[in-house]
Order: sequence, then C-alpha cells, then structure tokens
Amino acid sequence: MAPTAVIVPKPSPSPHEKLIKDEGKIFNPFYSPSIGDDGDNNYEHFQFKPSFPKLSWGPLTEVQVTDRGLFADPAKPNLFGAAQKIKHLTPAIGTEILGVDLRQLTDAQKDELALLIGERGVVFFRDQGIDIYQQLDLARYFGPLHKHATTPIPRNGLEEVHVVFNDSSRRPDPAAFSKIELWHSDVSYELQPPGPTSLKVITGPEYGGDTLWSSGYALYSSLSPGFQTYLEGLSALHSAVAQAEGARAAGLHVRRQEIETVHPVVRVHPATGWKSVYVNPGFTRRIVGVPKAESDAILTFLFRQISENPDHQVRFKWEPNSVAIWDNRVVTHSATFDFWPATRHALRATPHGEKPTSVMDYEKQTGKQARDRQLAIWEKEGVNLSEHQDPFGGSTKKRGYND
Repeated sequence: MAPTAVIVPKPSPSPHEKLIKDEGKIFNPFYSPSIGDDGDNNYEHFQFKPSFPKLSWGPLTEVQVTDRGLFADPAKPNLFGAAQKIKHLTPAIGTEILGVDLRQLTDAQKDELALLIGERGVVFFRDQGIDIYQQLDLARYFGPLHKHATTPIPRNGLEEVHVVFNDSSRRPDPAAFSKIELWHSDVSYELQPPGPTSLKVITGPEYGGDTLWSSGYALYSSLSPGFQTYLEGLSALHSAVAQAEGARAAGLHVRRQEIETVHPVVRVHPATGWKSVYVNPGFTRRIVGVPKAESDAILTFLFRQISENPDHQVRFKWEPNSVAIWDNRVVTHSATFDFWPATRHALRATPHGEKPTSVMDYEKQTGKQARDRQLAIWEKEGVNLSEHQDPFGGSTKKRGYND
C-alpha cells in the first residue's frame, strides 16, 4: 500500500503545546526544542551549538533510494574481518564493533554495515575520529540526506545536520511530557522516513543521558499469528503537527510546512525481508479505517510493548566520540533526560529511506515471502520448531521462568 501525504494548514499553537515557560526555563524536550544557551562562547564545539535560522523550504518530493544492504555479502567478511571484536549486546537488538574506523570503510564494508544495521537494528562504535563532514558523507552513501523542519542546525550553517543539545540553561519539565511519548522513530511522518541514521556524541555527562532502542522485529515476533496477520492489513497516520506546534510555541520558525502521512502498520525491510511493526508514540496518531476505540486500544498496546518490554530493547551508555548507527525503519528509540545540569551534545546525519512497504506490496514487488525475523533465525540455526512448545497454546507442556 503506497503512503499518502497531506499538507496540513498552518495551525495556531494549541494550549497543550504551549509548554515553554521562559521564566522557569523548563521545556518539553520532544516537541519543543531547547532554545537555551549557557553563554559559554569558549566552548570547544561552539560552532556546533544549536541555531534556528529563518529558512523556508518547499515540500519534499519522492526520490529513488536503493538499500545498500542488498549489495552486501550476507557473511560480511570485509566488515567482520577488519574488526577486533563483534559483540551482540542482546539476542534481539544491538551490536558493538571494536577496532573499525568509520573514516576508512570501503564500499564493500559500507554495504555490509548497512545489512548488519538492518539485521541488528542498531550498531555501536567507540573512540571514533570521524568529523561531521565525514559523517555526512557516510550517511549520503545510504541515501539522500534529510533536512529537519523544526530542530536546530549548527551555528556553522550545515543544514543537513540535526543538533542534539541540552545544557544547564534549560531543564526538562516532567509535567510537559510522558516518558512513553519520547519513544519515536525519527520523522516517521515523512513520505520517505529515514534509513540508517548516525549520531555522534561530542560532549556528554559522566553518567546519564543514555539512549534506548526497541526492536520492531522483536515486537512483531512476540505477537500471536492471528494478531500479526491483522496488523499486516492496517495502515496508520503519522503526523508532524505536534512537532511544528511545539516549535511555534517556543517562538521558532517552521522551515517546512508540516504534513501527515499514512504508512503500513507492518513494514518489510528491503534487505532483510523481515517484518517490523512500524508505529511509534511520538508521531503515530491513529489507525486508519477502524473505530477510534479500536485504534486507541491497538496503539496503546503496541506503544507499551515498545517502551516496557525489556526483551526488545538495548541500552547504550555514551562516551565522547561514541557513534550509534540505527535503522529507523525497524527500531524506535528514546533518550534519558536524567543528566541536567550537565551538557549533552551530539550531531545526527539522517539519510532518507524508501517509502515504507507493506507485506502485501513487498511480496508482490519482489516475488519473495516476507518473514518473521525470529522464525527466520531459528530456521537458519536448524531449530525444529515442531519439537518445542507452541508459545500460543499448541502444547500442554508447562514451562516457567524465574530470576
């Protein structure tokens, strides 16, 4: 099912989004970006502090994107052969690679990295000397770069860089947001939301400010077959309205008119062929074509699984010069806001992916069967599922787990 987009007329800020209280210096860190600054002009990374230039861009148009993971050797000999160590952090999501310099990747290694990110959801690197220009070049290899309509860009004017910045001048207001709504897939409201997205922390607190990622593959695999099939036939509305209203409430210019786009609830990754639940609390507003009560129940259940099921998640403790590259098509993420008044500063490069592809469209376009990631892995490992308990009631054998 092809996504559709609607240009939304510019609304006046709603009372809910008027969350900035300048006198109290508190803010909603998700829908209202920080406009604070501690005034330290001698800060080492001053040129990358946030700025909000008054620019105006036209609507995004469709561009051709081919996933680089389709060109990779599935065994990844070039990437793995260059690494000192490969560490999978959980069974479902997250891999750390030691001993690889992101500045020196060959095209074959980049293709294998794209496939690994697609398979593992997020891949981590530490002690990386890559600068923002090299980070942008690496991101461009995966797709044309996205320019964000509301969030800050660096003071040096790099429009394709998304700045993540919080310092002592502003503190998050827990009355302005819930922790669940901080979970999101970046700009999922776009016609072609991001693919492999990189973030490098250049300044961070001694502790705190971690990021968590949750696997849409694992969420899909955890559901009953009947519910999986039901979700595969649904689409959901993703909206940029709240983010634009939050920016306006902060007195900021919105650089591109906000849109709302319909995407499949279950999408298929083009390189892995695996099915992933594609909704998120930050931007998904409703299931299309079902009663509101049903939509609310489905989304509440899925959002709670994203945010609360630890089997689907990985948590990363940042250090300066750490880099994470995650696949926005198959994971959601959320940062912890537990480090104030310390400074946390990071730079993001965000390539567009393809239009989200439903299970039906993927199978029609490729002639391949879309797969459940967990079942595909068990099959590859030679597990005979008929010899094991059906987790949805196919066996009377009882098992327990206690830790």
